[in-house]
Amino acid sequence: MTESIQPGPAGSSTASPLPPAPETSAKLSTRTFWLLFFVIVILGTVIRFWDSASWRLTGYDELLYRRYLTLMDGGRQEFHVFLNRGGERAFGTVVNHRGIGALPEISTLYINTHALDGTQCELPPTRFTFIYSAWLWKEIRFGSKPPLTWDELKADAKKIRDDDYSQDATRLDPHLHALNDVTFFFGILTMVVAGLAASRMAGRAVGLGVLLLIACDPILIHMSEHAMIDGVFAFWSLVCFWTTWENLRQPNHRGWLLAHFLALAMMVLTKENAFFVYVALGVAVLANRWLHFGKVTGKFIAASIGGGALGAVLLIAIFGGLDNVLGVFRAFVTQAQTLEQVLLIGDGPWYRYLIDLLIVSPLVVCLALGALFTLSGTRKELGYGFVFIGVSYALMCNLPHGMNLRFATIWNFPLRLAAVLMIFELTRRWPRYSVAGAVAMVMLVGACEFRQYTVLATSPDQRLMFYELDTKSLLRPLKILKDERDLVAEDREMQRR
Repeated sequence: MTESIQPGPAGSSTASPLPPAPETSAKLSTRTFWLLFFVIVILGTVIRFWDSASWRLTGYDELLYRRYLTLMDGGRQEFHVFLNRGGERAFGTVVNHRGIGALPEISTLYINTHALDGTQCELPPTRFTFIYSAWLWKEIRFGSKPPLTWDELKADAKKIRDDDYSQDATRLDPHLHALNDVTFFFGILTMVVAGLAASRMAGRAVGLGVLLLIACDPILIHMSEHAMIDGVFAFWSLVCFWTTWENLRQPNHRGWLLAHFLALAMMVLTKENAFFVYVALGVAVLANRWLHFGKVTGKFIAASIGGGALGAVLLIAIFGGLDNVLGVFRAFVTQAQTLEQVLLIGDGPWYRYLIDLLIVSPLVVCLALGALFTLSGTRKELGYGFVFIGVSYALMCNLPHGMNLRFATIWNFPLRLAAVLMIFELTRRWPRYSVAGAVAMVMLVGACEFRQYTVLATSPDQRLMFYELDTKSLLRPLKILKDERDLVAEDREMQRR
């Protein structure tokens, strides 16, 4: 059985599917498609499972998420709050409930500790989907196994600085282990959904190309190897992006309406950055009036509003009321502007995201920019993707001291979709070699993407260890930015040769 998609009339706002990518004329049977799909997913899984990152210390974000998991265990708990001038302050408390029932107490604790002078801004506990799923998995996999003590965590950090990775905290601490397992799992889900979404939006050949680029994406690999929420949020953002498109193309389809409704609720429950995605998708739907992506119906609008509202209502209910949720967000937003790390690496001009993306994924960004100027007028899915990127970019680049490439994971899918479509556009000029040329170019871009990850994240030099995605941390492993020690090391290497 071969793929067959019939193009609709230009500018059509009916429910007919889009035509395949220009000149993707190779007939791809169902069996071949799923075989290649499976092989690429296995490749991406192996890359993420291969614990290759040089950074082994437990990061700031990971320590905070770990604390919330330990508090959810209930009972007598000791935890440490970080201070603005360095160091930490120890507190003891009794948490009267376990699991989801402990979250109102944890949110109140967050508000109270942030009201103390000198307390450093910390990530909020309201990132429910990530925190609760990790706690559930910890209960399933590790049961009542106790976490490492604070002193054991510090001792572990010393071992790692001495290059002894055999017993790092990610392996020994059940809470950190569970957090890492969740980010790894969502990394695999993101690959699968990206491949399926691209296949639905632009054809099977394009879907396989996008799947390969997502499998080799340096940032998503990095997210999968550390307990960072941004990879999890990227998944829910992608699902919302996809279901919005499907509802425009297949109006009033019950399955897609339900999927869209639930995806929006889950995204709101995952991270406060859902605001940017929600607004960007809303503007894309509004732009449908002029760009004709599909058909907007009353049921779709109701599902879009209802999904976001359900997520907000559940968030309020889970964390003990509106006052608690607002108090957490107020404390987080207010103190985030005084956090030294944010002040050091979170600022820059409006085009900072573009620079950082070019540093990490230069070929993908160049191809996507080419698609913006050559194909977005003829490819509805590209127009939709670029509206989403443009609106969310405009919001996020104006956030005071709030720019970080981790937040840009919501653009990874539309950028790679545009890049693959641009590759097909370039190769269709030579019909005889278009299929072989497209395959070779996609593989080349994927190889370059993975090479970027190995350069950025696997350096044995501790000075070049890659964890935060600020511009300086990106430039140093690539040897664009150097210091005197780099020059001395290079001089020694030349003398050795």
